[in-house]
Amino acid sequence: MRGRDERTGELFSYVDLEARVRADHPLRAIRAIANQALVLLQPALAALYAPYMGRPSIAPEKLLRAMLLQAFYSIRSERQLMERLDYDLLFRWFVGLGIDDAVWDHSTFSKNRDRLLDGDIAAQFLAAVLAQPRVKKLLSTDHFSVDGTLIEAWASMKSFTPKDGAGDPPAGGGRNGEVNFRGEKRSNDTHASTTDPDARLYRKGAGKEAKLCFLGHALMENRSGLVVDACLTRADGYAERTAALALMEPYADRSRAITLGADKAYDTQDFVRELRTMKVTPHVAQNANGRRSAIDGRTTRHAGYAISQRIRKRIEEAFGWIKTVAGQAKTRFRGVERVELAFTFAAAAYNLVRLPKLLAGAT
Repeated sequence: MRGRDERTGELFSYVDLEARVRADHPLRAIRAIANQALVLLQPALAALYAPYMGRPSIAPEKLLRAMLLQAFYSIRSERQLMERLDYDLLFRWFVGLGIDDAVWDHSTFSKNRDRLLDGDIAAQFLAAVLAQPRVKKLLSTDHFSVDGTLIEAWASMKSFTPKDGAGDPPAGGGRNGEVNFRGEKRSNDTHASTTDPDARLYRKGAGKEAKLCFLGHALMENRSGLVVDACLTRADGYAERTAALALMEPYADRSRAITLGADKAYDTQDFVRELRTMKVTPHVAQNANGRRSAIDGRTTRHAGYAISQRIRKRIEEAFGWIKTVAGQAKTRFRGVERVELAFTFAAAAYNLVRLPKLLAGAT
């Protein structure tokens, strides 16, 4: 059964959490925006719980606020998050816990978080943050940028073994035996990770090392640099372009011109053709290194192309925050669904960090 989103114990405590948090604290503005988004999510959250059966679980609103704090403060584990909630008054106030409320067990928190997978709550939360009227005024509906980034899997290279089971076991025994990969040809066709079968061996470019990883994708609007959509896929050579088309599909076939900025990895004949079929102008960086670019003078001669190429690089700011502050450079989860939940929710947290200043500057 769904728990209630209320703070208890205030009538019997000398500690007023609301008064303890200073009026100009950045989390006040962030909490207000997040709470408005949670109001929009009420039908989706209610559908995840049995209406009148069982014991009350963690209120989903408190669960999501706690996950936001984990991203904001680079908290590396659920154990550490629960410990911080136990003694930090600021954390208790933000989540909605009373001064005497017991914190949850870390395993209970993790199991309740997995419930969010069923309703695609991370993507809906990201959309709900941006759907608020004062936030929508900050967004561009005509000019976008897209890019992908590597998310290292929670799996070691030692777990990448032949699918037919022909590999030799690690020498020396123990938890972390020695393995020698020298001279061995390994690929996703013949090998798979025993730790995370969804992870793929992939390298970002020439001269880079291959890693077991996923690909995170983000669509950014060019006016304020906010992430308007995000997803995560298995890593392969076509994933970036396929995901970009899927992210742009809701904006396709409009009467007015729409542009999409991207780097050289997206400069292929098929991708550019698909964008033009969707009535999206491809502002893709030209890749003329030993080949012919799919972007010609009909596109590059316009001043808007140069602007898109300059602004599209701001998406790296979002990736930098998501991977360093929110801790998604190396995921702590296994399976593409759980990793996507964490990545998409981190993108929503990035927007929430930036929105208070953007809203203040717009007034």
